[in-house]
Amino acid sequence: MNRHLDVLRVEDEWGRQQALAVMRSTYRDEKNWIADDNRLVASSDLASPDISWFVVRLEGQPVGVLRVLYAPPLDLYAQYGFKLVRTDLDQFIRNSRIAEIGRFAVSPEQRGNVLVATALMREAVRETVQRGFTHYITDVFEGETHSPFAFHSRVLGFETVATHDVGELNCPNRRITMVLDLAASYRRLSRARGWLYRYLTEGWTDAMRERMESLPRLAAGAQ
Repeated sequence: MNRHLDVLRVEDEWGRQQALAVMRSTYRDEKNWIADDNRLVASSDLASPDISWFVVRLEGQPVGVLRVLYAPPLDLYAQYGFKLVRTDLDQFIRNSRIAEIGRFAVSPEQRGNVLVATALMREAVRETVQRGFTHYITDVFEGETHSPFAFHSRVLGFETVATHDVGELNCPNRRITMVLDLAASYRRLSRARGWLYRYLTEGWTDAMRERMESLPRLAAGAQ
């Protein structure tokens, strides 16, 4: 029997508590990546037009969370000691509309349920495309047990652009910085016409599809 999944965009304190429940169970209690509850989902995020939090619930219980930070202060990344894999990263950053996707967490008991993660991605990508952004940037931990690196690279098409050894989370693993060209990913998935393409683009308008088809490929490393 199918169990009901729904995704909410966090807009008030009740939604923030839903997001905090997942973040506490994963980032704080399971991973010990962060100790200060106020840093998990800040109250100030609710009023920021540049931050979106999404929570997926299963039968009314929060089981997944994701944050999108639009037009992040990318100069901050330089403070973490970047080791570039792609030498034209700076030019790419200056010429693209980038959103940072992160704080991606799924409760331990639901990690085997692929729909939890894809439901979060569907809502995040829909809003990101509607707002006219062209790329995602994210960090994953190298060798971490639950790292999404394989899903990001093999399924969605994220490209590795840099590595760095330190960051804001309390994890000793090396960070891998990855970039996703949303239009290139859309076109690749659309050619396959698989379930993931149909699921991620459910509810898209013709204008959104046309935009993805018409955007030039400007992935990091492209000449």
